[in-house]
Amino acid sequence: MSIEQLKDQIPDFANDVRLNLASMISDETLSPQSKHGLLLATAIAGRNPVVIAAMESAAAVVLTPAAIAAAKSAASLMAMNNVYYRFVHLGSNPEYKTMPARLRMNDIGNPGVDKADFELWSLAVSAINGCGACMDAHEKALREAGISIAVIQTAIRLAAIVQSVAVAIDAAGRGVIQAVERS
Repeated sequence: MSIEQLKDQIPDFANDVRLNLASMISDETLSPQSKHGLLLATAIAGRNPVVIAAMESAAAVVLTPAAIAAAKSAASLMAMNNVYYRFVHLGSNPEYKTMPARLRMNDIGNPGVDKADFELWSLAVSAINGCGACMDAHEKALREAGISIAVIQTAIRLAAIVQSVAVAIDAAGRGVIQAVERS
């Protein structure tokens, strides 16, 4: 499924979501790799099979297999880190902050793509997952790498739009129906 076909799946009650997706796809603030890695990583974080399939199809045209793997890695590592660090950050027992996480995160140090792209993808997934500690850490790393606030904001807007596409399709019941039809 293409992104154009995905837009057709967005129900009429979410017309603003459809318009925002069209706008973001044509936005040129981000490089093609940054944008398509973000689309894929945030689609995975949104967990809607229709959205994931469309974003992975679009990514396959632009990204190398290594970049696709890195986007998937960002989504999966942030799924783990966001749960753990959100607990440590929000929990009232300060002892957890002094304990080592003991979570393997080798791909963060060597993601197989430009480090700034991986950080941007990780930030966007962390925003979807609501981990303030991770958002702060990734935003700081991006700013230290010279990434502008405008680029960071664009990435977060894209994450918000991809998440809203998944919610709209789920609300219409189309994501589940189409996933079942394909199997």
